[in-house]
Amino acid sequence: MILDAHDIPSGSQLQADLCIAGAGAAGITLALALEASGLDVVLLESGADTPEPAVQQLYTGTVEDARLHPPADSYRVRRFGGSTTLWGGRCMPLDAIDFEARDYVPHSGWPIGLDDLMPWYGQANALCEAGEFAYTADQAFPRASNPSRPMIGGFDSDVFSTNTLERFSCPTDFGSRYRARLAKGRVRVIQHANLCHLPMQDGQTRLVGPAQVKTLDGKPFTVAARAYVLATGGLEVPRLLLNSPGASGRGLGNAHDVVGRYYMSHLAGTIGTMDLSGATSVWHGYDVSDEGIYCRRRLALRAPAQHALHAGNFIARLHHPRIPDAGHGNGILSALYLARPIVPYEYAKRLYGDAPGGIGNWLAHARNVITDVPNTVRFLTHWAMHRTLATRKFPSVIVRPANLRFSLDFHAEQVPYENSRVTLGDERDALGMRRIHIDWRYTSQDVATVTRALAALAQEIERTGVGRFSYDPAEVEAEMTRYGAYGGHHIGTARMGDDPHTSVVNADGRLHEADNVFVAGAAVFPTSGQANPTLSLVALALRLADHLQGRANVSALPSPATSATSALQTSSTPT
Repeated sequence: MILDAHDIPSGSQLQADLCIAGAGAAGITLALALEASGLDVVLLESGADTPEPAVQQLYTGTVEDARLHPPADSYRVRRFGGSTTLWGGRCMPLDAIDFEARDYVPHSGWPIGLDDLMPWYGQANALCEAGEFAYTADQAFPRASNPSRPMIGGFDSDVFSTNTLERFSCPTDFGSRYRARLAKGRVRVIQHANLCHLPMQDGQTRLVGPAQVKTLDGKPFTVAARAYVLATGGLEVPRLLLNSPGASGRGLGNAHDVVGRYYMSHLAGTIGTMDLSGATSVWHGYDVSDEGIYCRRRLALRAPAQHALHAGNFIARLHHPRIPDAGHGNGILSALYLARPIVPYEYAKRLYGDAPGGIGNWLAHARNVITDVPNTVRFLTHWAMHRTLATRKFPSVIVRPANLRFSLDFHAEQVPYENSRVTLGDERDALGMRRIHIDWRYTSQDVATVTRALAALAQEIERTGVGRFSYDPAEVEAEMTRYGAYGGHHIGTARMGDDPHTSVVNADGRLHEADNVFVAGAAVFPTSGQANPTLSLVALALRLADHLQGRANVSALPSPATSATSALQTSSTPT
């Protein structure tokens, strides 16, 4: 059922077995997975079905270096569905090496391995609507039925593979996609409900509750549950924990000053010129699986090469020339440039960067559009049919240079660094909670990952005779920080591990310092790997749901206080 917190009498205490905060990918996944568990589940969501500026304003905060990190309220959405209302839909699993403790990646190593997550990836793929769990070209495109063309004909390398895939969701907005199912189910979804505080229970040092909740207009109520799950995203999780003092007084789960540390994103940029005129064939577009899923191949640094180079995980894609530079002479790219005013900030930042302005540049782009009318019209027609009007959207702009000279789009692992962190600032929001301060930093190891991977790729391209990759090594650091922290990937701020001195939660996502508080989402990732985080955080949420209803069922925890009756159970009507 879906309810509104404004209909709950002020001062009420609601009863539940489990209270989940945050109805994004992780929170909705948990709710769906626990529908038939027999547990009484409450799912709190700050927003409603549509954007509300006053609610979104709760996400604002401060940033230490605006060159390196976008504003705190961008790339995340405070409404039902969370940031899945914004994401681009790219899905791929983590690699086995991402879970390993590597001596050249400080603070690396998960307390679980890929095998522990594999049982949940198939279901995660289904929830994300990315088709079957098949992430190599051979798996997704059996040659007998649907052969996949090679990415770079003649490129055979022990250093880089070209057979792994990215699969694309619709992209699926978890809020709109699963709203009807939740509305008919027994999970109580409460919109306009802001979790503000998780106090320690009186006389307890290991149990938390009841949760202090408010509407934006200040109406308070509480939720007394056996257990709580924070599924509010990698920036909001540390904010919630640090706004609750916990047993140490330094923040819930923060006795060792780990909450908010090791904040990672991904290292991304576009660099150089990849001339593939020597290849027997080149395919850098999308293949479509039998299920209708868009899939794309990429260059991926193999695990043995990562070890040999002492580099983090790294992938790259063939990319079109930079859009802002009218010198490319391409009408399609110039049309995209001229469309800048209507492109959302989150995408404009990556498409255009610090684009040159002025009437001269605008006119040069307009000239490209006019002189390249046939290609531009074909592209815009395709975009309207397969992107704007389609339910399953064509994932990105694909422009094939006639001379087979591409730029290279890369996406790399950032190492965990203790001084890259999220803390509380001095400002308070409308609910009285302290806002976050973001100090995202990168290290010399991050620069080394990109530098070594690019050099290895250039060597392999030339060795195999398919072409030449040219770039300026002196520009690597500038290129990998051109866009700052890769938007939307908020990773590692409540990392999992076995040692409470260097991690916040254990292998099951439970706080080391509290027996009944769990964290779901990319906040618990100890390392970032190369993969966009959504698919893996959904898989981890499914694994957590199994843990909560299985051998560690929350009903084994002490019952919450029963001094008040749930207003929801007596006076609310499903919508």
